Amino acid sequence: MSARPAAAQVTSATESADPCCAAPLPVLGRDVTVPLVTGGEVTYAALDYAASAPALQRVWDDVAAYAPYYGSVHRGAGYLSQLSTDLFENSRTTVAEFLGCREGDQVIFTRSTTDSLNLLAAVLPADCQVFVFETEHHASLLPWRDARVTYLNAPRTPDEAVQTLERALADRDPYGPALVCVTGASNVTGELWPVRELAAAAHAHGARIVLDAAQLAPHHPVSIDELDVDWVAFSGHKLYAPFGSGVLAGRSDWLRAAEPYLAGGGASRKVARRPKEAGGGVDVEWHDTAARHEAGSPNVIGVYSIAAACKALTEAGFDELVARERHLIAKVREGLAEVPQVRVLSLFGDDAPRVGVISFVVDGWNSSHFAAALSAEYGIGVRDGLFCAHPLVRTLLGSEPDEPGECGAPEAAPGEKSLNAIRVSFGAGTPDEHVDRFVRAVKELVADGARWNYRTEDGRCVPDTSVAA
Repeated sequence: MSARPAAAQVTSATESADPCCAAPLPVLGRDVTVPLVTGGEVTYAALDYAASAPALQRVWDDVAAYAPYYGSVHRGAGYLSQLSTDLFENSRTTVAEFLGCREGDQVIFTRSTTDSLNLLAAVLPADCQVFVFETEHHASLLPWRDARVTYLNAPRTPDEAVQTLERALADRDPYGPALVCVTGASNVTGELWPVRELAAAAHAHGARIVLDAAQLAPHHPVSIDELDVDWVAFSGHKLYAPFGSGVLAGRSDWLRAAEPYLAGGGASRKVARRPKEAGGGVDVEWHDTAARHEAGSPNVIGVYSIAAACKALTEAGFDELVARERHLIAKVREGLAEVPQVRVLSLFGDDAPRVGVISFVVDGWNSSHFAAALSAEYGIGVRDGLFCAHPLVRTLLGSEPDEPGECGAPEAAPGEKSLNAIRVSFGAGTPDEHVDRFVRAVKELVADGARWNYRTEDGRCVPDTSVAA
């Protein structure tokens, strides 16, 4: 339809990098200040990227430029609807290019990695066997409730991971469908997994493989074609794109063969009443494109924000981003190594390649207490808990599988033992000052203790504002 406006018409002038910010890609909120319990304010150091990365300024600007043109998608004849539809579908193309999709692959927009993997779980063929390591995030550990699941023990080397999978697949029923689910980078240790080798092992035994790239895609290039995986899932909010969107991309055959993930408008091509003499009801013809699993009005702003983030990361160049992140990782690891009371958690050892995600425990400290002090006294935001990867963290902490512990709300009071750890994570928007401040804060807290009193409130450790330390 020649009258339809091109999506390229919606653009924004992204500001140049802030000269005061060493990060290669400026993020929204980089100048936000927060109060300290000890008095004064400080620029907030966001070091919880593994949970939700701050939005890139480029993404925010692109979305703001589009917002006045917002309209219904796929079902409107008006100018803004046509513009929004083009923007939505061109975003699908951008994501496909970002992921190195093959001809025939589908890109389906979801709410998150969790939603993407639950979608894939819903379309598995009957009697499908699923193989998943206990080291996975709950998003990829838990969705397979209607399948025959084999949980694999935590490997201690990348080679052991491949060997463990090969042994399990060799023992499987060779005639039924099978799926392997594996992370690309651990959300607990940051360590990179041997995805290409695991994919080769899966395919050699007639299985398919889905890659949870939630922690990998923001830090390293991800190519479905080069890694030879069948599907990739990731979340926009990890990729510097807010608004609650995710992606499942890959092979289309299982997706086309299954009933829609959600039934409703957009997923259906044709709906007709069945005659009373034929039993009544309705006959439905479903789409066999990505729309089959995208029922309802889509989150066009969320989808466009993912596409904007993909473009920004691609244009910045992953070579530069990876090199700088390695510089930050080295700063943190070298700083923590100077504190004997700190133990960094790792599956594959100190030399394993990793992204900017590091978890640790501190002797003599409740991790929730330590994280609260980092926030209240230094303006540093980190994560404490089990990081929605309970079996992995329990393995790394050497605890019993059934030892109690919560994902982010430990019940232990300051000074009491609790089953949780501290996680610091960073990325393309992190300036050097944030990691320098973090390392300094860890050293000071371990050497001198907290400068404030803390108490447990609703399961969280918080500053006791009624009295100073």
